[in-house]
Amino acid sequence: MIEFMVGPLVTLAPRRLEGIVEALLRDEPVVALTGPRTVGKSTLLRQLADRFQTAILDLDEPTTRRLVADDLAFYVSGPSPVLVDEFQHVPELLDSIKAELNRDTRPGRFVLTGSTRYSTLPRAAQSLTGRVHVVTVWPLSQGEISGVRETFVERLLADPASVVPTRASATSREEYADRVLAGGLPAALRRSPGAARSRWFDDYVNLVIERDVLDIRKIRQSVVLPTFLRRLAAQTGQVLNIAHASAEAGLTSSVGEDYTRLLEAVFLLHRLPAWGTTLASRVNRLPKIHLVDPGLGSGLLGINARGVSRRIPSVLIEFGHLLETFVVNEILKQSSWLDQSLRFGHYRASDGVEVDLVIENDQNEVFAVEVKAGGSYRGEDLRGLVQLRDRVGDRFVAGVLAYTGERAARVADRLYLVPVDTLWREPEE
Repeated sequence: MIEFMVGPLVTLAPRRLEGIVEALLRDEPVVALTGPRTVGKSTLLRQLADRFQTAILDLDEPTTRRLVADDLAFYVSGPSPVLVDEFQHVPELLDSIKAELNRDTRPGRFVLTGSTRYSTLPRAAQSLTGRVHVVTVWPLSQGEISGVRETFVERLLADPASVVPTRASATSREEYADRVLAGGLPAALRRSPGAARSRWFDDYVNLVIERDVLDIRKIRQSVVLPTFLRRLAAQTGQVLNIAHASAEAGLTSSVGEDYTRLLEAVFLLHRLPAWGTTLASRVNRLPKIHLVDPGLGSGLLGINARGVSRRIPSVLIEFGHLLETFVVNEILKQSSWLDQSLRFGHYRASDGVEVDLVIENDQNEVFAVEVKAGGSYRGEDLRGLVQLRDRVGDRFVAGVLAYTGERAARVADRLYLVPVDTLWREPEE
């Protein structure tokens, strides 16, 4: 059993974002931190409050919300930086911040946190375009949980061969299951595995729907949202099929599309767009869907480590999809720490050949990652990576097949086999 699974005794490494935000404040007038509830945004804001010796305007608290709404100009003109938690509750605040910035555009004026995607707030796009830098705060990465500074993505982009470890992995299939099903939401990690954590995930979904989804939109069929979310969760790591999920939940496709966007807006899931649609008409143009946290998937789908260890076929299939979501999300977390412009997508040809994650940098160089839940390797597992490499040509720098086995190797031209835990293992000297 891995150390972080001891429930309430868990200790978490400091978030890397504090230094990143402080650096951004030297250049940006407004930094907006958006991400799921309980992900650590408020904790980060408290650290900044201690650092700058200033107070926090907590708009999740009803009295504070009313006071701020009644005198916006007063509250946004405080000493810099003005720290605002859950800003989406008073969207008019953004207009007042814009007016304040018209008078004083110095960097480091405001830090905002919110549990709703910034782009989904109509006033946000109009008010602060060009003056705000939005940072997505993901659930904790495996390195943050284990106290390791991950550099996998950084090394992949700089020197792909350096990601191949020489030491065999010591992570067992059971340990992988524990990590994937626990996820990275701090409050969930502090719950004991089993019923206590499952209850927490149930309560979390209800909280987000009741407090955040309904804050965005007063919808008539809110009672069906948890059921619809479970139908979408069953598609994690797969091409999104809203029509199918809608039919299963008793909704029309148009309502299902609307509800999917609402669930994206409150960071319960995200879409990974199709990549390579200009290569040929035979490339699938539909996005994949991923839950924002695989632990949330374990709660929504009722999957536990015991079912994985007993090798129940239906559970293993679901676990394979969650493992893909786990790896994709870990790579997106690490990428968010880098000062590089990267684009992400998935590749799927009409014959079903696919690559789970494609990364393209601003030099149009292509990197790819394929995820395999099994612990053994066969040449046919490279089929998607080989097809993508051959179609892209010289732009293709490296492809990685991440699996739950022990060994790593260079297995073909620009293609590498690595254990999944390479994502957070410390680099070898």
